[in-house]
Amino acid sequence: MERYFQEEIECMNRDKLKELQNERFLKQVRNVWDNVPYYKKKMKDIGLSLDDIKSIDDLHKLPFVTKDDLRETYPYGLFARPIKDCVRIHSTSGTTGRRVVAGYTQHDIDLWNDCTSRALVAAGATKDDVVQVCYGYGLFTGGAGLDGGSHKVGCLTIPMSSGNTSRQLQFMTDLGTTIICCTPSYAAYLAESIHEAGIRDKIKLKAGIFGAEAWSEGMRETIEDMLGIKAHDIYGLTELSGPGVSYECNAQKGMHINEDHFIAEVVDPETLEPLPVGSKGELVFTSITKEAFPLLRYRTKDICVLNDEPCSCGRTHIRMSKPMGRSDDMLIIKGVNVFPSQIESVLIEQGYQPNYQIVVDRVKNSDVCEVRVEMPSEEFTGELTKLNRMEKGLSDAIKNMLGIKVKVRLVAPRSIERSEGKAKRVIDNRKI
Repeated sequence: MERYFQEEIECMNRDKLKELQNERFLKQVRNVWDNVPYYKKKMKDIGLSLDDIKSIDDLHKLPFVTKDDLRETYPYGLFARPIKDCVRIHSTSGTTGRRVVAGYTQHDIDLWNDCTSRALVAAGATKDDVVQVCYGYGLFTGGAGLDGGSHKVGCLTIPMSSGNTSRQLQFMTDLGTTIICCTPSYAAYLAESIHEAGIRDKIKLKAGIFGAEAWSEGMRETIEDMLGIKAHDIYGLTELSGPGVSYECNAQKGMHINEDHFIAEVVDPETLEPLPVGSKGELVFTSITKEAFPLLRYRTKDICVLNDEPCSCGRTHIRMSKPMGRSDDMLIIKGVNVFPSQIESVLIEQGYQPNYQIVVDRVKNSDVCEVRVEMPSEEFTGELTKLNRMEKGLSDAIKNMLGIKVKVRLVAPRSIERSEGKAKRVIDNRKI
């Protein structure tokens, strides 16, 4: 089978890649100017004309696009192609407001499949593999995205979708699944279920592709240890296409961005000024090949770091770190920025599984944070003195990480609701 990572496009000289990006960028700006009146007006409102954009070096002049723009133009206001030229719609969940709807031409779908197939090959996929896709299908991009990539590679694809864990395990054993695609929290749940069912020796998994939610390096190690696999991260947004915007190779030193399709920037989330490569800030993407729903300088709200150092795998595309949190739903507790992944890393370092919830309240104008953590089964004895000692130890460790005191409450094994999709880690009662 052709190895996608050996293609010229993924190992292209950086200067040649910039030439390709420049050509596609200018074509995309023209596409948006000619076909998206809303964005053309945004440009004119800041005194920008099409003639002001002469190369990719002028990217920073363009206005940002945010989710508010997408909601304001719902459903078709940012489409650059008429409906007759579009073949599919995907949508966000709409849990934080009006849904975001993204459209695709057939060419968009084909390019998306290219991107996700690269992710699968980077995880070791060949035509001999059996890929079980446990992301949700339907309007969510996860299932369709990995499904299309798996077909392009030529793998035997099991379109399981999410949920029905007992059936997931049955197909995994009966059909000999070798690569699994799902959220990391569901992977951890599947790992628990496999061990409880005593079928670890029947599982043939070698790799997993996990995304759609933030997860720590500690959680990766836990999943890899429990399932005996290599756990690869994948990143994407419905607004940009879906999973496959970036992905991890076997080096696991950041996710390679498909730079022939997406230009990445990191900006200061407060000033919105571009930051140099290597700086921590908010990730911004410009789509340079999407036909139906092209976004220029889309603020993802994800916090990360870009890395342009050579990768041992041979790919030359720039890498992004795992998202370290989000600039919009980041918790601010007693004036301190807190990301759930920080707490998760402490729990795993202390030997706990990543089954937890963070509950934040406000009592007498003061923030109160409680972290509920499941006790390991072997430690669940009900002895109060031991319980208090364990809670204090965890509380101290979290304080060392965050710089603020939190209350830790250890709860019974499996008492925190499991998720078959994105895990609900935070309950912030201050917003209610």
